[in-house]
Amino acid sequence: MTYSPRPFLLSETNWESVQKTRFDLAVLPWGATEAHNYHLPYATDNYQVEYVAEKAAELAWAGGTRLIVLPCIPFGVNTGQLDIPLCMNIMPSTQLAILKDVCDVLQRHGIRKFIVLNGHGGNNFVSIIRELSGLFPEMFISVANWYQAASREGIFEHPGDHADEMETSVMMAIQPGLVLPLERAGDGSEKNFQLRGFKEKWAWSPRPWTMISADTGTGYPKKATIEKGKKFSAIAIEKLAEFFAEFSSKTKAEMLA
Repeated sequence: MTYSPRPFLLSETNWESVQKTRFDLAVLPWGATEAHNYHLPYATDNYQVEYVAEKAAELAWAGGTRLIVLPCIPFGVNTGQLDIPLCMNIMPSTQLAILKDVCDVLQRHGIRKFIVLNGHGGNNFVSIIRELSGLFPEMFISVANWYQAASREGIFEHPGDHADEMETSVMMAIQPGLVLPLERAGDGSEKNFQLRGFKEKWAWSPRPWTMISADTGTGYPKKATIEKGKKFSAIAIEKLAEFFAEFSSKTKAEMLA
C-alpha cells in the first residue's frame, strides 16, 4: 500500500513535512452535528465542509499557495434544536474559547492568516472574529461560508436552508452511501415568524426548530440529483481555492487598495 499523505491536511501530514514547510495560511472547517430530515446523516455539515476545504486546498496548493487545513470542528451552535435528540450544541462563547486557543497556536508558529470555513447556518462567527482581531492584532482572520460561495440560481429548483435540495444534492455527490432514498425524506415544509420585522428581515430571533419543521428539514429535497451536487460543489471549490490563494498572498493593505 502506497503512503501518500496530502501535505496541506494536518490530519494526514507528518512532522517530517511540516518542519520543512512555511505555511502562510491556516483554514479551519467548522460544521455541526444535527438532524437533517429523515434521509441525511447527522454529520452532513461536517462531510460537506471537510470535502470542499480539502478540494479547494488541493487546487490552491497546486497553484503554489502554502496552506494547512486543520481538522474539522464537528459541533456547532444548535440552541434551537436542544429538544431534538442528540443534536449536539456548543455555545458561541465556547467557539470563542476554542478559537482563542487555535489562534494562539498559529501565532506562535508564524501563521498570521486564518480562515474559519463555516458549514453550518447556525454558526455566526462575525462578532467572535471582531474580538479575536483585537486580541491577535498581528493576525488577519476571516470567516467564509462555503455554501454561499456558489450561486444556486440555474442549478436548484427549490429554495431552502437545511436538508434541502442543495444539501441533499451535494451529499448525493460526495457521500452517496449515506443518503437514504428520497421517497423516505420529509417535504421540508417550514413555518416562519409572521411579524412584519421578521418578514422584512430587519428583525431576527432564533426559531424553535420543532415548532417550525415536522421533519427537521427546511426546504424541499426531492428534486435533488448527483449532477446538481457535483456542479454546485465544483463552483464553490473553485471560488474558495481562488480566495485561499488571494488571501494568502496579499497583505491587508493590498486587499483594501
